[in-house]
Amino acid sequence: MAYYPIFVELKGRRCVVIGGGAVARRKVEGLLRAGANVTVISHTITEQLGILAETSKIGRVARPYRPGDLVGFQFAFVATDDAAVTAAVRREADKLGVLMNAADDPAQCDFILPSVLHRDGLTVAVATGGASPALSKAIRQELELYFTEEYAALARIAAEVRQELREQGLFAGPESWERALSGDLRNLIRRGDIEGAKRYLRDRLGS
Repeated sequence: MAYYPIFVELKGRRCVVIGGGAVARRKVEGLLRAGANVTVISHTITEQLGILAETSKIGRVARPYRPGDLVGFQFAFVATDDAAVTAAVRREADKLGVLMNAADDPAQCDFILPSVLHRDGLTVAVATGGASPALSKAIRQELELYFTEEYAALARIAAEVRQELREQGLFAGPESWERALSGDLRNLIRRGDIEGAKRYLRDRLGS
């Protein structure tokens, strides 16, 4: 299967997670980090999901999935090992135009979830087209050794300087950014000279 890689803005979007186990918990946690409005449908849920429901961080429907449960949602995440439930959700998702992800079942997915590395504003996603989630995880763990916390600072500084340029009505093209992000910039960040790093960027981007 061929997937087109995108990052989706989920803030405030209604997402439903069907299932209440450990896999569902991980999906819920990721959705909440993205600012989604999450509802869990499951007769039983983990302790952590229970706390989230009790504190109104997520909605909960305390019963198994029923046809009609996808109405009003934009994304559906199936985290159950019940093939009949997955198939029923797939049928409803197709009918309503809801985008669906099914854990460990790429044939039922409109989209898959990559293994993700976060470094503040920097996000690195690794996927194998659903063929081997374990390999995606292994590669992401290798990348963690390369993308140290230095890259979080680099992402913050680049974002701040880019915003400054916009406010001044200035534009720097891709080639200018490539040159500016090389050289001594990372050495300045390693030394903790954040203001020096910003000046370095501004000078090379014409600000």
